[in-house]
Amino acid sequence: MEKYLRQLISIEFDDIKDIFSGFLIDWTEDWILLKNNPVDFIIDGYTILKNKNVKSIIQDKDHEFTERVIKLKGLKTSAEEIIPLKDLPSILYFLADKYEIFQIAKKSNKAVYLGKLIELNEEELVIDFLGTEGEFEGEMSFKLNKIRVIEFDTDYINSLKLIVAKEK
Repeated sequence: MEKYLRQLISIEFDDIKDIFSGFLIDWTEDWILLKNNPVDFIIDGYTILKNKNVKSIIQDKDHEFTERVIKLKGLKTSAEEIIPLKDLPSILYFLADKYEIFQIAKKSNKAVYLGKLIELNEEELVIDFLGTEGEFEGEMSFKLNKIRVIEFDTDYINSLKLIVAKEK
């Protein structure tokens, strides 16, 4: 992973059909932090991936070209601060404190779940689910070992946060 640091890569998993692209910011044995490159020459928030069942890390000529364009545009491809990747509770407490609202996905990735932290214990995360209309819709709980993807500071999440703030 060291050789990919601060470079644009795509990560494929054996058990998740999505491919995640972004600039590698940091990693540990358990987690990978990317500055999101969801499409074309755009940077949008961050993704934290469970470092499990990685099938391949891709970096080809297309990645090099995209990276060059993004840097020429002057887009920031690093994190403004250290995000603790020690363990899932450290990550979630940091995100709850700094960003308030974050998004999680499980392996199936059929759905993503936005919300803010209500409770966290050794086995379970409880969030106040944020619906697509920007309204909190109640508690949802997730087994910690099922969480594979965490996203934050994306345009979508920040847009819904504007609606939430306006409603207060």
